[in-house]
Amino acid sequence: MPDMQVITTSIPDVLILEPKVFGDSRGFFFESFNQQTFNQATGLSVQFVQDNHSRSAKGVLRGMHYQIQQPQGKLVRVARGRVFDVAVDLRKSSPTFGKWCGTELSEDNFRQLWVPPGFAHGFVVLSDYADFLYKTTEYYAPAHDRGILWNDPDIGIEWPYEGEPSLSEKDKNAKRFKDAEVFD
Repeated sequence: MPDMQVITTSIPDVLILEPKVFGDSRGFFFESFNQQTFNQATGLSVQFVQDNHSRSAKGVLRGMHYQIQQPQGKLVRVARGRVFDVAVDLRKSSPTFGKWCGTELSEDNFRQLWVPPGFAHGFVVLSDYADFLYKTTEYYAPAHDRGILWNDPDIGIEWPYEGEPSLSEKDKNAKRFKDAEVFD
C-alpha cells in the first residue's frame, strides 16, 4: 500500500493528500510530511522554506490570501478541529482561471491540501476551534501580500457556514476579483 494517496480535485493542480495512518486502541501514528514521499506521490519537486501554525475560533474565516510576487505554494492540514479549505486559481493562462475548489480538512480525516503558487487560499473554521498548519514554498513577503474578498460574487465560493464569519480588517477590505492583481 502506498504511503500517501493523491486525490485530484476539480482543479487538477490542487491535490488532496491522504497519508497512511496507523492506529489502534492506543492512538495513531502517521508521517505528516516526508519530502521523498511527497515528490513521488505528486510528481512535484518543491522545497518548503517556512512552517506556520494558526489557531482560530469557530466562524473565523481567513482568506482569500496570496502573494503577487514570491508566490507561495502551500501544503495545509488541520491538527485539531475542522475547517473548510478553499483554493482559487488566479493564473490568467489557466483553463480554470477564476474557479475555486474546496474540501474539508480535519483532525479525523488527516487530509492535506496542496495549493500551488498562483492561487488564493483561505479557510473557515467549522469546529469550536482549529489548529491549522501549513508549509510554504516561499517566505512571507508583506509587501506582496494580496487578498480577494471571501464572498466575491464573480467567484461564488460556497462556504458551508451560516451567517457572517469573523474576519480581520484586512479580509473585510480585500479587493473584488475583477479588481485584483492576478498572475499571467
